[in-house]
Amino acid sequence: MMIKGERSFLMFAAFMLLLNLAVRSQTKLKEGARTVIAINNDWQFKKDANRRDAALTDLKWKNVTIPHTWNDKDIQSGNGFYAGDATYKKELLADAGWEGKRVFIRFEGVGSESRLYVNDRLIGEHKGSYSAFAFDISYALKYGQKNKIEVRVNNQEREDVIPVNNRLFPIYGGIYRPVSLIITNKLNIVVTDFASPGIYISQKNVSAKSAEVQVKVKLENKLDKAANLTLSAKIYDASGKIVKQEDGPISVSTQGEQIFTKNLDLTNPHLWNGIKDPYLYRLVASILDGDKVLDEVSQPLGLRKFEMKPGKGFFLNDQPYRLLGVCRHQDKQDEGNALSNEQHLADLKDIQEMGATSIRFAHYQQSEYLYSKCDSLGFVIWAEIPFVNAVSGKEAANAQHQLRELIRQNYNHPSIYVWGLHNEVYGKTPDDYTAVLTRDLDDISKTEDPDRYTVSVSGYGEMDRPTNLNADIQGMNRYYGWYEGRIGDLEQWVSGLEKKYPDNRLVLSEYGVEANIDQQEEVKRDTGNPSGQFWPEAYQQKFHEIQWGIIEKHPYIAASYIWNMFDFAVPPANGGGVPARNMKGLITYDRKVKKDAFYWYKANWNPEPMVYLTGRRHTKRTNALTTVTVYSNVGVPVLTLNGKKINGVKKGTTDVHYVFENVKLQKGKNHIEAVAGKEDKVVKDQIDWSF
Repeated sequence: MMIKGERSFLMFAAFMLLLNLAVRSQTKLKEGARTVIAINNDWQFKKDANRRDAALTDLKWKNVTIPHTWNDKDIQSGNGFYAGDATYKKELLADAGWEGKRVFIRFEGVGSESRLYVNDRLIGEHKGSYSAFAFDISYALKYGQKNKIEVRVNNQEREDVIPVNNRLFPIYGGIYRPVSLIITNKLNIVVTDFASPGIYISQKNVSAKSAEVQVKVKLENKLDKAANLTLSAKIYDASGKIVKQEDGPISVSTQGEQIFTKNLDLTNPHLWNGIKDPYLYRLVASILDGDKVLDEVSQPLGLRKFEMKPGKGFFLNDQPYRLLGVCRHQDKQDEGNALSNEQHLADLKDIQEMGATSIRFAHYQQSEYLYSKCDSLGFVIWAEIPFVNAVSGKEAANAQHQLRELIRQNYNHPSIYVWGLHNEVYGKTPDDYTAVLTRDLDDISKTEDPDRYTVSVSGYGEMDRPTNLNADIQGMNRYYGWYEGRIGDLEQWVSGLEKKYPDNRLVLSEYGVEANIDQQEEVKRDTGNPSGQFWPEAYQQKFHEIQWGIIEKHPYIAASYIWNMFDFAVPPANGGGVPARNMKGLITYDRKVKKDAFYWYKANWNPEPMVYLTGRRHTKRTNALTTVTVYSNVGVPVLTLNGKKINGVKKGTTDVHYVFENVKLQKGKNHIEAVAGKEDKVVKDQIDWSF
């Protein structure tokens, strides 16, 4: 017979055992899934330059926060562009609970050559400024203690690393994108597969009726024996509801990476439809040991069908979809390329305001945040590697490596329709170094991702140049009216290609002209002076009025990309009255001023009702008789000068373009107002000029 005390003790012991099991179960579940920790704060930085160079600063340690670049101001300051060595370091307290797990460090972008040391032990190196890389540092850490993390960085030009020079854009130095730790179980979805997510989502036969989805999962097992587990793949809709799930047993060896796949077919899917409806599902791949989640990765899933039909243009989900494009460099005045997510988003909002539907992220891989936001905003994206404008003959291995990084790291973004292989690199014969390397890059792209297009870009207008036609799409950069010919020569060029190569896919990959908003004149010419110091804003306005009027009428140009959305830095540049600056942007380098050409495209591309008077910075006029230009997407505008209506409007190059010629100004102040629209859609604009 059990006495009262013994019964109480046994009941207490049983309760504690159950509690302990519950706690252990909760702890295991919490410890099982991966943890991602941002480590962007509390870094120290110094340049490692020759101290005899008196022009250099930052030769002593200083505290910095990532993202950081040491070239944020020096390009514009006149003190020279520092390209050389620098070091970053920080103390990292490795949690004692991490011991027995795998700890990775992941850098999203370091410019441009970097070597990682942990506790003075060389872990590895990476060459290339624009792609992410990750290292396993589990074996080098001291758990429960502080550890020394050191990154030695150099941004000098190298013949074996693309881009091989910084003559077109600067190779900024620094850890200019976020850094994170990834802690996983010893059996995990791979982290070091070119710093990819470790899962790859492909889609086939996508329509409004059905879609075939396959997810490929790469695993590593660093346990002491093979493991019999469950691979689970789930698709969630935008509301968070599971709409498809496939689970199945897998056996994971301790030898090498292993690949497992799951097929998830959907009926009546909600399609990703560009800016009209950028609907996103979410696919989650999980590795389970019973009910315990060992590792898990979530990726966006946008179901769509891309097709570029020769002579007919681009199609999204079997419907014509005009790719109204801009190019984007990632730097900003006084910030360099070390931009926050908020600054990246602000750039996308400017592009969205203008009404663009596509972006060429040129000439390199850009922020992961940007690609993710393009998924959710609906932009159709061209992503490329920095094999650009110069060839050394020594960059092949690095170009191939950077292409694999670009594709694997961004494979799952539904917004990306094409991989860019090169921009304006040339050879003399179809079998020389450049042409062969381009074909090799195309082959790598097709092997890595057979479902997307490839593109290469020529700076010449001929389709049959030796390095052309080695990719699915031929891009051509044309600058008629700037580097050659007259503005209107674009018409003859595209008409000639239409007739001679009707079955080729063509995109106008760059077109544009420089404009300094502090330089103004009434422009009548149709040629520019790229080597001069006077680049008036009105010439850029005229250039785009004429060239978009041509492009709009030619669906043979399946996509067109304005060079550039924003002014950007170029270390050796010296034109237009501003050193080290390319001013082809539609928005100034500091993002403060939208040029007149910006509003030209907004009127043509964005259906939101608008009226805009050009020449608003050209306030001091020297001609009594002048031309007033109005952009209106709500019909013919009514123009008044000092309260009096001006007659004689002429239609310009598109349906939103209205021109009033021989408008006579009075001496002193002149108030100009334009009004258009009907009833509740009346919009207006006004400016003041002095004569």
